[in-house]
Amino acid sequence: MSDLEAILETGAAAGIELAASQLAREGKPVGNCANCGAPLVGPYCAMCGQERDTHRRSVMGLAHDFIEDIASFDSRLVHTAQALLLQPGELPRAFREGRTRRYVPPLRLYFFVSLVFFLILGGFNIAIMQLQVVATPIHTVKDAQGNVYIPNPAYDPNDPDAKTYPKLIPVPRDAVKKGAAKYNFSTEVHFFKPIGSYTSTLPPDAVARLQKAQVNFAMDVDKNKSSAAKKAEAKQVKGWFNTHVYGGLQRISRDPAALNEPLTTWIPRVLFLLLPLYALLCAAFYWRQRKKFYLVDHLVFSLDVHTFTFVALILATGLAQILSGGLVFWFLIASIGIYVLLSIRRFYEQSWFWTTIKAVAISGIYTIFFLVPALFGVIVYSFLYS
Repeated sequence: MSDLEAILETGAAAGIELAASQLAREGKPVGNCANCGAPLVGPYCAMCGQERDTHRRSVMGLAHDFIEDIASFDSRLVHTAQALLLQPGELPRAFREGRTRRYVPPLRLYFFVSLVFFLILGGFNIAIMQLQVVATPIHTVKDAQGNVYIPNPAYDPNDPDAKTYPKLIPVPRDAVKKGAAKYNFSTEVHFFKPIGSYTSTLPPDAVARLQKAQVNFAMDVDKNKSSAAKKAEAKQVKGWFNTHVYGGLQRISRDPAALNEPLTTWIPRVLFLLLPLYALLCAAFYWRQRKKFYLVDHLVFSLDVHTFTFVALILATGLAQILSGGLVFWFLIASIGIYVLLSIRRFYEQSWFWTTIKAVAISGIYTIFFLVPALFGVIVYSFLYS
């Protein structure tokens, strides 16, 4: 404790003693705080803040306090919601200026809104993302000699470089003799749709072809290895690919929502870890104002932006049930982009020109170098190890 703090504490204690003595001389009751023992003047203790009322009253008194606490929380929640949705940047600015009494604390608000988002997904059985594997039969061409060809997907007559590629790719004769159908495999991504709304549509021969591709890969690995050590290594690589790569492909081919559980587990953790990175980006772009904006101010601003992101995701989840995925995607991009722009303008108080430049730069760097790689890593991990 510093000398100044000691002097202030001693002065406060002396003031309380004088006030208590004056009340005693006037015949007014003076008690001691039940929490710290200091003389109690007024409804609250001046030293520790403990209420004089110990709440050992009637049941009606407890019910009154309960209703009062709920009304107080509801009032803060309403004020916080209004500021979050209608006054972008007001919540972090209020924190910086010390006007925090009427609002829910930023970290608590972030956890509350993110929890509501995932509870909505779980309550309505909605998947964050579903991957539906689609097998499209390839059109084959046969020449006069009986050779079979398939179109080359890389060939493009309108592209100066791609038009030099062969237009057709020959199909091996043994594959033609076996009568194996050729398929192009692709995935269709569906966001925020009910689990079970998309099922596997692969025909049996397409499933068999996926399994055959797995065997062919294993055979190719074995052919390229000769010594015992290399064969052991090839066996290990083959096992990893069979278990994780082809296993993941087979899992999503059977169940498009197979990745939903690991995504729900890891996405909130990853987003929480990204909060400080967004704050550091803001601190870097506003380095010249570092005496006005501390790192904790940037962190609270990051919490505010990510909290609104979850609000936008909640709205997008509802809109995805009635609108196309493309419209929902552009709604997310537009709503979050506009919110970030207005928030930076209110919080950092710069001109619209510099605000726009920095908002685009911060959002672009964060999205390209942090957010997208992190989410892509979560998806890949979920695919390989779910």
